[in-house]
Amino acid sequence: MRTSLKRLSVAALTAAGLLLPAAADASPSRFLDQTTIPDLQRAMDHRQLTSEQLTRGYLRRIEELNPELHAVVQTNPDALSAAKESDTRRRTRSSRSALEGIPVLLKENTDTADRQTTTAGSTAMLGSRPAKDAFLVQRLRAAGAVVLGKANLSEWSNFRSGGQIPGWSGIAGQTRNPYALDRSPCGSSSGSAVAAAAGLATVAIGTETDGSIVCPAASTSTVGVKTSLGVVSRTGVVPITAQHDTPGPIARNVTDAALTLSVLAGADPADPASVAAASTIPKDFRLDRDALRGKRIGIWRKGHTGIDQQADRIFESTVHTLRSLGATVVDGADVEDISWSVKPDLLPALLTEFKHDLNAYLAATPGNHPRNLSELIAYNDQHRDVEMPLFDQSLLIDSNKADSNLNDQAYRRHRATATGIAQRSIDDVLASKGLDAIVTLSDLPASPLDRPGDPRFLSSTRNTSVAGYPNITVPAGFVGPLPVGISFLGTKYHDAQLLNFAYAYEQASHARQAPRYLPAA
Repeated sequence: MRTSLKRLSVAALTAAGLLLPAAADASPSRFLDQTTIPDLQRAMDHRQLTSEQLTRGYLRRIEELNPELHAVVQTNPDALSAAKESDTRRRTRSSRSALEGIPVLLKENTDTADRQTTTAGSTAMLGSRPAKDAFLVQRLRAAGAVVLGKANLSEWSNFRSGGQIPGWSGIAGQTRNPYALDRSPCGSSSGSAVAAAAGLATVAIGTETDGSIVCPAASTSTVGVKTSLGVVSRTGVVPITAQHDTPGPIARNVTDAALTLSVLAGADPADPASVAAASTIPKDFRLDRDALRGKRIGIWRKGHTGIDQQADRIFESTVHTLRSLGATVVDGADVEDISWSVKPDLLPALLTEFKHDLNAYLAATPGNHPRNLSELIAYNDQHRDVEMPLFDQSLLIDSNKADSNLNDQAYRRHRATATGIAQRSIDDVLASKGLDAIVTLSDLPASPLDRPGDPRFLSSTRNTSVAGYPNITVPAGFVGPLPVGISFLGTKYHDAQLLNFAYAYEQASHARQAPRYLPAA
């Protein structure tokens, strides 16, 4: 549903109008959910709203809602000055992109060479002083976006302990799901997804190594774009592994996600994977409501349905919607569960890559902080009351025992085997059934904060993450107050096609609802 300019101007005339009022009143939140970046751009072009007003409104919402949500670690002290500069550019008709003046939150593992910190959620990194912006931040600033602040995350992007609690970090505590505060926000891009869902920014940036965009986006009724490996540069992002890590947008609608991705994507000479992917994302998206017509869409049920009857109901409604949009629905497109087949190779590869990549990042980043994994482990031991009140650092310890040599033949065999298994698991299904994409449940409704998700639900992200393939989640419905998302996945560099499929589905389903901040589900 497109918000009218007239209606938007009424909101803009109130104090920070678009973003009022408090969380207890759902109607303005519904209005905010229906507003897209093109709506905001038209309002600013017609001088019914300024970037400064928009930025002040988001800062006000953060001040009002964040004490309960713990989604935002810090706001950028230079955000208002950047917004004012954007307004000046607009008055001289020199807007730089569709993101001109649009406030964006970054995940707190993304370098900025300004007065903000980059900690990956760890108090050990409070003295970190990155020498320059991450490449994706450079692109956002060059496009005129306003860097509003940084969002909370699962500490070290969920690669610290096997018993890690999604959305918890030593730097900012526990991020809460805005749909029910006692439910998990999933992770590791927990704060980014919650901030987008709660209207604390127009769009947020997350990163995924395995499920870290898709799961929190699905849990918060937002659109999460896990791109093909390299579509968005990883330079300046605190790493887990360059073989999986993929930054991407989290937004309340596909339009905003696509526009943001078109800015983020680009060739970075320091990230060879981004050079290879540079031509795969159009700079000017033409999203098509009829994109699914005539397409063959595979349905992946095995390991995802038959566990929660209400989630099954939503998924079957999704299948009906796909048919109504002209897609040929192909049943039995179940992707192999690779959790066990890749296990002997994947974990050894990840431990080696994490040690190599994190040590390189720590050694190259200026400031007063641990210079390598050994020093980080020692810091956590010395500050157990802050860093380890809830879970240990077993993954850090195991990784530190690994050989960080990426030229080692045993390591290279592990990586090639794991990646090959994952890629074949998707490509074989696409090819054998002549599919344009595969659709499945992104996850079940969010579990309680103190309990893991249902172990019967198999990962819907492991295959795409290890393969380096795209996976886009879009809101599909609700089980009680809790969101459920569906994922469109495909082969390498089919990101733009999947975004169009997600857009066509979104425009027909209108499944998203604003959060109500219930104390419990």
